[in-house]
Amino acid sequence: MRDRFIGKVVVITGASSGIGMATAYQFADLGSRVVLAARSADKLQAICDDISAKGGEAISVVTDVSKEGDCKRLIDTAIEHFGSLDILVNNAGISMRASFSEVDISVLHRLMDVNFWGTVYCTKYSLPHLLESRGSLVGVSSVAGFHGLPGRTGYSASKFAMHGFLETIRIENLRTGLHVMIIAPGFTATNVRCNALTADGSVQGESPRNENRMDTPGHVARWIVKGIVKRKRNKLLTWDGRLTALLQRIIPGVVDWAYYREMAKEKDSPLK
Repeated sequence: MRDRFIGKVVVITGASSGIGMATAYQFADLGSRVVLAARSADKLQAICDDISAKGGEAISVVTDVSKEGDCKRLIDTAIEHFGSLDILVNNAGISMRASFSEVDISVLHRLMDVNFWGTVYCTKYSLPHLLESRGSLVGVSSVAGFHGLPGRTGYSASKFAMHGFLETIRIENLRTGLHVMIIAPGFTATNVRCNALTADGSVQGESPRNENRMDTPGHVARWIVKGIVKRKRNKLLTWDGRLTALLQRIIPGVVDWAYYREMAKEKDSPLK
């Protein structure tokens, strides 16, 4: 597998922590040249310094993916520095937890700006280079993009939108050699739930779930690499997710109740 990725140029958004950071280390360990994007300059630089100290190649570009100009600058910098682009991992994302009846609409706008439009902007400026390299376009999603999750209207909406966008890009490029993969991890031990937005747009601050029983970011990163090697289309990493994708076509009402009950069990759940 290492031979497959030596010298490849990989852009990863949301790379300052969690899945994005683990993915950066994974590709760097395989000999790829990685471009890290996130809003935290200090965190990105620390990761780049660590990768360089281990013999890898990495640069960082401070990026707010909700801003089109930042996304264009990210891809332009990657091309200027490394001369090509082989893989784009759209990982940057935020979550929320509030009932729709109580949430401020600005929260949903924020979710769409980061999760959906961030993917659109980065893909737009990456696409010519990915077509040239016959590379891979990856979207890190969730089971929330396959079935609505109560208390997370903005999150599900943004992931459904991401899915529709990436699936259409895939179909438009059936003859170009572009690989498009949507990967849906299960609950993963990252800070995404701590940073989730509440009804008024403030940060939740504390995860409502047991983080110790979740997958690790490294596990997800390894599957991103495996999925690219196998040119996977959609990859749901948990059996719960696979069952959701199957059963929603057969007994969708049962899936609705299952997710309602699961989300209602969370500490301070917005579901009554």
